[in-house]
Amino acid sequence: MKKVLALVVFNCLFTSSVALAQTSLLVVFPPTNYQTSTEKIFFIGTASPDGQVLINGRPITRSQAGHFSPSFPLQLGEKVFKTRYQNQEREIKVTKLSTLPESPPGLGFTKDSLTPAVDIARLPGELICFGAIAPPQATVSVKLANQTIPLSPQPPQAQLPANSSVLTGKNQPTTSSPSKYRGCTTVAKVADLGQPLFSLTLNGNTATQLGEGKISILTPTQLPVTEVIAASGVTRTGPSTDYSRLTPLPKGTRATVTGKEGDWLRLDYGAWIHSKETKIIPGAVPPQTVIRSVGYRQRAGETEIRFPLQIPVPVSVEQGNRSFTLTLYNTTAQTDTIHLDDAPLISRLDWQQVTPKQVKYTFNLKNLQQWGYKLRYENTTLVLTLRHPPHLEHRKRQPLSGIKILLDPGHGGKESGSSGLPGYLAKDVNLVLSKLLRDELVLRGATVVMTREDDQDVSLVERQEIISKEQPAISLSIHYNFLPDDSKVEQTRGLVSFWFHPQAHSLAVFLHNYVVNKRLEPSYGVFWNNLALTRPSAAPAVLLEFRLMSNADEFEDIVNSQQQRKRAKILADGVTKWFKMMK
Repeated sequence: MKKVLALVVFNCLFTSSVALAQTSLLVVFPPTNYQTSTEKIFFIGTASPDGQVLINGRPITRSQAGHFSPSFPLQLGEKVFKTRYQNQEREIKVTKLSTLPESPPGLGFTKDSLTPAVDIARLPGELICFGAIAPPQATVSVKLANQTIPLSPQPPQAQLPANSSVLTGKNQPTTSSPSKYRGCTTVAKVADLGQPLFSLTLNGNTATQLGEGKISILTPTQLPVTEVIAASGVTRTGPSTDYSRLTPLPKGTRATVTGKEGDWLRLDYGAWIHSKETKIIPGAVPPQTVIRSVGYRQRAGETEIRFPLQIPVPVSVEQGNRSFTLTLYNTTAQTDTIHLDDAPLISRLDWQQVTPKQVKYTFNLKNLQQWGYKLRYENTTLVLTLRHPPHLEHRKRQPLSGIKILLDPGHGGKESGSSGLPGYLAKDVNLVLSKLLRDELVLRGATVVMTREDDQDVSLVERQEIISKEQPAISLSIHYNFLPDDSKVEQTRGLVSFWFHPQAHSLAVFLHNYVVNKRLEPSYGVFWNNLALTRPSAAPAVLLEFRLMSNADEFEDIVNSQQQRKRAKILADGVTKWFKMMK
């Protein structure tokens, strides 16, 4: 009954959209006044399949149902596009913005080019660097307390595109043209140095400007100690969300702060964390611990390894082929005894003091596939939980009996996701496919948990918490795709599969190839990607992007109820075969 209702709703949407297209010219994207910095822009729209649709007088290719998704090159500035069908016309203005810094009208530095742009704190003797964009042939310097640091012109530096550019194959660097000046210094003494004063001289004229960020030098013997107060502290390779994520720190972790940049703290083992996820512990000395024995215990469906410590310290993990490596920082081993019987998962545990303050534990595993892990502190004891393989009950008619699978229909509620033609939002088609897939999996004996059953708001954090609480055998997040402005939408199609943790790689690749080899979907590729719904570590988690909402031909496949049923069945078959392969 649920399956029938989902398809009825889907067909009603399709019928209303077709009826609308027969009487109206509709342009869904871009909106009437749109700004972008890309080299191209694509249009999404529809009209009755009879007759021609012209954009700026040029006939465009359309699908059998009358949908269109052409792309057009852009130059800097405004461009007006007139889309015409019979006696109807839509006018859309697209403005291409420059990505280059804007030069000042007179003598001065380029706006927002002075660095550091935020308050920073460093250790004595640590390099402090300054930067500015100024006219060529200028003499540039910066005054910091009683020092004057010359800033030298730098050779052209390559500019890297956004991470998302790899999805369109346009991830090549470009050469930067502005004249950048840089220089560095060190400060040996503890001090609050205030704001640096930048100066440039050109043709006998001088301009000065105060830097935005204040600079201070920390006292090495009085470094602050911080404690993670978030359930899972997000650590990164640098002081902003542009930098890559590292292993999250369990709540309660303590570390010494060795540097600051804006709202970000640099921890003693090298990672950065946002200050809002921590609290300073007044009077605390730099956290150090010894470790002696290591123990374990078997629990239902998991092995728990316990590391008694004097204080909670930072950790990192690494999954390999038949191995799981845990590193403890600010830790010195006094280990003589480790208790580990012939455990279901672990064949042997090796350990090594790799530096005077860093201990590495390598769990050699019996199976290639890993099924999830969790890290937490119980007071000062670090608890690592490794999940066992799910138990398959081997029923012929219900081959997934005993398996719990989590399905996450992407978006929902106020978060509509991408849009195709009017009446079609990603959140709706995601839910339709997820429900059809749920029914197919249930027929095969699986227990299916959904992050949402209807059009409701479920935050990314709430979805992650559901995965952690439910501990499914696998998690599948279901989406339909939408690419950046400069994509070749008419030529782009196919399934995109994303994974993050190595434990999800096999599942992502197998399902992707299975669906593609059944000729249900062309392949757009398998990608490692740092996504909210691939990051959970409690289970292998994969995000699947089916078809392209912005491609006119693919859109017709998306709204085809027969194709939706087929897609759900083939995906359920693929899940079944993967579990069978994992036995």
